[in-house]
Amino acid sequence: MKARLQRWQWGKVGLVKNSAKLLSANVVAQAIGLAVYPILTRLYSPDDFGLLNLFLSIAGVLLLFATGQYHCSIVLPATLQQGKACFQVGMLFNIVVVALCAISLLFAPQIADLFNTPKLAEWYFLLPFYVFSMSLWHLLNYWLVRQKMFAHISLYQVLQSVLNAGQKVLYGSFGFLHGGLLVSVVVAPYIALSAIVAASYSSIKELFVVDKKQCVAMARAYRKFPQYTLPKALLNYLSNNLPILLLVPFFGLTEVGYFGMAIALAHTPINQVCASLYQVLYQYTADKVNQKASIGPFFKKMIVLAGMGIVVVFTVLYFLVPSLVTWLLGAEWAVAGTYVQIILPWLAVVCIYSTIDFVIDVFGKQDKQFYFEGVLLVLRIAGLAWGIYRQDFMWAVLCFSMASAFLRLVYVGYQCSLIKKYEKERANS
Repeated sequence: MKARLQRWQWGKVGLVKNSAKLLSANVVAQAIGLAVYPILTRLYSPDDFGLLNLFLSIAGVLLLFATGQYHCSIVLPATLQQGKACFQVGMLFNIVVVALCAISLLFAPQIADLFNTPKLAEWYFLLPFYVFSMSLWHLLNYWLVRQKMFAHISLYQVLQSVLNAGQKVLYGSFGFLHGGLLVSVVVAPYIALSAIVAASYSSIKELFVVDKKQCVAMARAYRKFPQYTLPKALLNYLSNNLPILLLVPFFGLTEVGYFGMAIALAHTPINQVCASLYQVLYQYTADKVNQKASIGPFFKKMIVLAGMGIVVVFTVLYFLVPSLVTWLLGAEWAVAGTYVQIILPWLAVVCIYSTIDFVIDVFGKQDKQFYFEGVLLVLRIAGLAWGIYRQDFMWAVLCFSMASAFLRLVYVGYQCSLIKKYEKERANS
């Protein structure tokens, strides 16, 4: 009993320590990005940011396929060799998707016409390079999580943020405007990846030794990830990026540039910070479930305390955001502050949802997750369609945000029911 208590205490110490590493790195990375926005908004136009948001939205769809979602399975197998095989299966998906992406360069003008954005064709060639580097990082990230090498993940986050921000300011200062933002987001990950591979080579080098039988076994064992998690992730991504993908042809790059800035200021930092907790909690929870240990009391306390803090913080933010955005970016970007206000209810729910989203994967309920995302997509499309019908971008964003907040709350409730069910089955076993 004493030994078990000591293991539990050391587990909690490790959880706090690892969370602190990733959270501190994410805070630093987000602070760097936030610090340069007052400079960037005075160098680049809303159109430039709109083009960047459109490029990243298209790339994001491809990134979902670029690992087959097998990167999420790397931390789950009992042995290191099996985890390595999951990485290699994901890497095979990466190679295939990047090759197809390269072929799509032949149709760049037609793709740009589809979004009524001729500028996109000029920079579309960067897409395969971005997809390869980011999907490789997704795989390496989860491999490092499995190895509990959280300091290396933190190094990547900070380094990538510094390089990205520095390049954007440098290119803008020299008048390289339309492509400066795009080139920055493509080049920075490659440099950061090189540093991480060099720093953790002793752990990464074994990934180059391929056991084909093990890869086939893991591809079959975790086939639910491409079968259910991938379609779910695709629906989720399309849902989150609908305002950009769907509204650009109707409202143009400028309005979408303002909305993209609101997402960059509010949603992206929150999502990144929550992702840090997600990675640590995912590894922690997977270990606990493999050991048939209790997780219910921990999650109940975490969700209650987080919910109380979120209500207070976001209520205060609602009244402060417009003046803060105007002060930070300049008066011409004031509408971005209004968009932040509109999406705050959605962001409040994201703070909890994004942190515990792995519960579905841990208990193998990816099929249920897919149904949630399908319903959410329909509601979001309906909300945006109402805004398009009214020719009112703000109404479209409002309906999108309300649908998002409601369905995500229902989804969090379902995840809590899975934890409760696990605790009940554990007690009866």
